[in-house]
Amino acid sequence: MKLRLIVCGLLAVAVLSVALPGSAQKKGKTRPLTTSQLMAGLVKPQFVSLKEALEAGPKDDEAWKAVATSAALLNESAYIMLADDRCPDKIWEQGTKVLVDASNAVLKKIAARDAKGALEAHAGIQQSCKVCHTEHKYKKK
Repeated sequence: MKLRLIVCGLLAVAVLSVALPGSAQKKGKTRPLTTSQLMAGLVKPQFVSLKEALEAGPKDDEAWKAVATSAALLNESAYIMLADDRCPDKIWEQGTKVLVDASNAVLKKIAARDAKGALEAHAGIQQSCKVCHTEHKYKKK
């Protein structure tokens, strides 16, 4: 699983480094983290880890803590995406709101130890990605 995350992370960095010029992806005004670094280092690995763990079904307390951590980190990443004047428009703002709402829904299901419900709620996190990526990553400018 670690190797898969590393490979996914490296692929994400490669794809983002090619796709980013001319897009709305940028760093904050005063802090050095770029959006592509945030996606490659935090969002994508936690998204993948959370989905895989929920599909497998957490087996013990440590596994439940790990999925809760992944969901909470995804939630927090939405706030980082808005911080330091990174947010370029209403579409980006809407995508982060969807991410906050969806990750909160996942966290509630995790707290209830409902892996199936958490996996279903995880689809909302994927939808949040589509909100921004459709406009800012995949759309030709």
